Amino acid sequence: MSEIITLTEAAALQIKDMMKHSGEEDAYFRFSINGGGCSGLSYGMSLDHEKAESDHFFIAHDVPIVVDDESAPIVTGTVIDYKQSMMGGGFTIDNPNALVSCGCGSSFRTAKVQGTPEKC
Repeated sequence: MSEIITLTEAAALQIKDMMKHSGEEDAYFRFSINGGGCSGLSYGMSLDHEKAESDHFFIAHDVPIVVDDESAPIVTGTVIDYKQSMMGGGFTIDNPNALVSCGCGSSFRTAKVQGTPEKC
């Protein structure tokens, strides 16, 4: 199956490091969309040992990735990176489908999916 999202090498290294430190090297990296956040939708990233038949599965930089079928059209083309600065590090998400994003960068909405905005 083709890649839905792109993981940069820096993001993949960080994910593999997190998997190793938590003893979950055999897990999948799950990227998903949840309702909520100040713009209506929010990103979810987790380690998962289950892969549903309807999940989109692919491997990027040796990281096994699953994206559920409902989230896939909303995140297609998304680039996940990991940036380190003097203030610490964190994942950045660049989703070309997001029309509106909040200041924190983890909440958004698209032209077709509004989600359920919450107060920040």
